[in-house]
Amino acid sequence: MFAGHFGVAVAVKAKSPEVPLWALMLSTQLLDVIFVPLFLFGEETIVPVAGNGYGGSMIHAEYSHSLIGSLVISLFSGLLAARFLGRRGGLVIGSVVFSHWLLDLLVHRPDLPIFPGNVGNLPLLGFGLWNFPIFSIIAESILISLGIIFYFRSIVSGTKGKNRVWAISAGAILSVLLVLSLFTDVLGAA
Repeated sequence: MFAGHFGVAVAVKAKSPEVPLWALMLSTQLLDVIFVPLFLFGEETIVPVAGNGYGGSMIHAEYSHSLIGSLVISLFSGLLAARFLGRRGGLVIGSVVFSHWLLDLLVHRPDLPIFPGNVGNLPLLGFGLWNFPIFSIIAESILISLGIIFYFRSIVSGTKGKNRVWAISAGAILSVLLVLSLFTDVLGAA
């Protein structure tokens, strides 16, 4: 769902032009950014499952991707962003951070704990859309497409002259990168 997260960021940018795109892109991937050092130190793991490639792993991210952990990370991110971007910017950033967990809930197999460290050994969450790769790819493609459409609609209505040419060019490059990120997802390169 790597690309789909970015699609959400681009769609949100269209509705929140005051929030920098880089901040939205980072926010939508923040849980995975936090996952990386935890993975490197062996606190969180990735285990291959049948069907290598797209969604071919069970991700044990007991801290970065727990429901409560994601809410706490979202809250802190939103509070930090509010200091620089104002109250609305903070709400947007916090919401985008949490959108990552919501999208992961749809695609992950049951590997998302409720509490950090899976305290209490409660059932793990995940609807397992990755078990049906074609549907997962379609869902991710829809998120990317909606992001691109919303972004271009905001560019066309919000810019004029040379700025419009630059904005459309940047939007085209961004669109290509989003589509390429989907291919890396599908091919298992991400």
